[in-house]
Amino acid sequence: MEELNEPVMIAVERLTKFYGNARAIEDISFSCRRGEIVGFLGPNGAGKTTTMRILTGYLPPTSGVARIAGYNTLTDSLQAREHLGYLPETVPLYREMSVEGYLAYIGRLRRVPNLWERIDEVLDAVGLAERAGSYIGHLSKGMRQRVGLAQAMLHNPEVLILDEPTIGLDPRQVVEVRELIKELGQRHTILLSTHILGEVEQLCDRVIMIIDGHIYADMPTSGLMGPNTVIRLHLASPSRDTARILRSLVGVQDVTNGADGVYHVRYDGGDETRAAIASTAVNASWGLLELTVERPTLESIFLERLREAEQRQAQTMEEEEE
Repeated sequence: MEELNEPVMIAVERLTKFYGNARAIEDISFSCRRGEIVGFLGPNGAGKTTTMRILTGYLPPTSGVARIAGYNTLTDSLQAREHLGYLPETVPLYREMSVEGYLAYIGRLRRVPNLWERIDEVLDAVGLAERAGSYIGHLSKGMRQRVGLAQAMLHNPEVLILDEPTIGLDPRQVVEVRELIKELGQRHTILLSTHILGEVEQLCDRVIMIIDGHIYADMPTSGLMGPNTVIRLHLASPSRDTARILRSLVGVQDVTNGADGVYHVRYDGGDETRAAIASTAVNASWGLLELTVERPTLESIFLERLREAEQRQAQTMEEEEE
């Protein structure tokens, strides 16, 4: 994917929102290009929902600018919404309506041309063509999520904002909805908010972490597999010099001793270095029980950023008290 050549479809520039004296987000900036699926992560109260509500035109910012497909969500709200589809965490469905009746209602509100043709297209895309006449109240939660996705994409928007799209679904439904999102990401820009970190690693090209109203990370998910990796080395009979010998190997950057013969060896990620560590352990008769490469995960990065935010908060409070 050559997203750098694609136009920016979501642009957030120095966005700030206060509720009275309470700050929800402060001076955040990011952008998403056409064809990207971007994960939007953060703990409860971090500012995710506020940001998404500003992007969807539901809330005005205190300061800063948010744009959808180049349109300001505050001053050009209607034009921005024409290019935007939104799936909230709780999908606002009318349970007494049929699937196709509900979509026809939404389509008339949005003035969708060739409405019934478009309804057939989106029902086929979300796998609900055979349930078009079913009442929404009779559908499973996974099916209702699909109806929510159908209404979000009915007017063929360039941008989709999805808030916890797989929450409460059973494992099979989760897989089905994820596959649908992955397919939609080939044609749309998707901003995906979720608490499921594995979901972000599976679906997203990038991840944005918002903590305490600030952006703490904005990185490609492919960058999680960095060049510096760690080997977990479990030895049955290590010697007193094991750590020193391992540190002397070319490509080894650091060695930490664990309990019960477990060592964590930080190295340059090269196959030659990994092979040298293994052969050294075997030749020294240390009793090699396990050699496992441990790469940084999204969970470990997220928790690290969360600790940084907590430390910054504590430092700020100390400075204010002084």
